[in-house]
Amino acid sequence: MSFLDSLPIFLVDAFASQPFKGNPAAVCLVSITCHPQVCSNAELMQKIASEMNLSETAFVIATGNPDTFTTGDSFSLRWFTPSTEVNLCGHATLASAAVLFRKLSNTNPVLQFDTLSGILSVCRNGKLISLNFPLNPSISQTLNDYTDLLKAILDVTLIQEIEYSPNTKKLLVRLKNEVQREQLKNLVFNISSLPLIESSGRIKGVILTLKGTKENGCLDQSGECFDFVSRYFAPWVGIPEDPVTGSAHTVLASYWSKQLDKNDLYAQQCSTRGGEMRIVVKDDRVEMSGQATITLEGRFNL
Repeated sequence: MSFLDSLPIFLVDAFASQPFKGNPAAVCLVSITCHPQVCSNAELMQKIASEMNLSETAFVIATGNPDTFTTGDSFSLRWFTPSTEVNLCGHATLASAAVLFRKLSNTNPVLQFDTLSGILSVCRNGKLISLNFPLNPSISQTLNDYTDLLKAILDVTLIQEIEYSPNTKKLLVRLKNEVQREQLKNLVFNISSLPLIESSGRIKGVILTLKGTKENGCLDQSGECFDFVSRYFAPWVGIPEDPVTGSAHTVLASYWSKQLDKNDLYAQQCSTRGGEMRIVVKDDRVEMSGQATITLEGRFNL
């Protein structure tokens, strides 16, 4: 593979075992020796992300020559939505590791990514890839502070509890146990109205989540029950609905591990595409594991 005359780019469906499921991310491999015009050029990265028009485009940056992608275990990593750079993205990190492990044949058991959220570790885990991320606790809130916003999303009588994650600026809305998974999956509302209702900058995303039970239909194809299911909306950063969201699960993992008094969790994001992940909470960290499918590879001509 030649890195000299264009930017290698891949499309990866993260948290998915087959194409057209999970969350698609673009992954660009940037070598400082071959692509000096890209390495520190946030404006150019943003233009590429806007051109790709996916929820996230990741830029894996190697300080050495292109062989570093095969031999190295430490890289810089940046994430861009179509409209802005973000501090944390799980599915694009999983996608980046999948490209390095599977397309570049990187044999290191653990990869380290230097990001705006610190050093993130990613490792092989059988058929899965495991991400080690910071856990993001949330704080209990009252409905009165968010009434207009939540009325624009759903019937507020379905809400059991509201929490807020200051680290991620995500609002977590837990639905009552009697709500069916299909109700959450089929919920439709005017997503584009949310930034008009909430424009203070305090909220960057809304998580809707439901405890998984057999009675409310939270079962996978094999009949195993999810501990919880969720959907995630982030029009404030240019993502109306994200199919499967690692950063949201750093909040969900903290919340549900306390609610269920367990550290090993099985989760599904029940968007139209859908995706599953295994979660292990360890002190102030969370390990999120899922599969990834590389669906496209090519070159971006700058």
